[in-house]
Amino acid sequence: MEVGEIIKKMRKEKGMTLLELSKQSGVALATLSRIENGRMTGTLESHMNICKAFELTLPELYKDLPSSKKTLEIQHKKPKQDVYVHDKKSSSEILASGTQSKKMMPVLIKIVKGGQTVKEETKSGIQKFIYILEGRVEALVGEARYSMSKGDTLYFESSAPHIFTNTGTGEAHLLSVASPPSL
Repeated sequence: MEVGEIIKKMRKEKGMTLLELSKQSGVALATLSRIENGRMTGTLESHMNICKAFELTLPELYKDLPSSKKTLEIQHKKPKQDVYVHDKKSSSEILASGTQSKKMMPVLIKIVKGGQTVKEETKSGIQKFIYILEGRVEALVGEARYSMSKGDTLYFESSAPHIFTNTGTGEAHLLSVASPPSL
């Protein structure tokens, strides 16, 4: 059983709605929903706040978590289910299943000519690696701008606001890896 399933089960046993848990824990409603649906694991801080709302300790929350995970996974080319389209100008496709239980999250970002990604800014402690697979991109990270093309890489603390704009003549493809995973 994953942490999200455990939280959902405990919430239902206590007769709480997601909104009530959000108000009592201070964890955003959307974040709680993603945790319960296995889209993200949440942070230690969010787990501690959830525990306070449930009136239990972290060890009590984690007691039913499996102690080991498989570390090898192959995913053959197939239509992906975890594709997020942003304003029809860019999309993000999660390239591995079950990222909430992994230590990194690989994502394929596609940006149409003249398009850009949505502005992102994670909590502190999450690092991101970008590899330009195809096209020309301008990366805005914090206040700094970087012109990048096929083969270029960028490694940064993703708590800095960041956005990628396609400055090339065709579609741009970027491989992004975040560690630890965040959605």
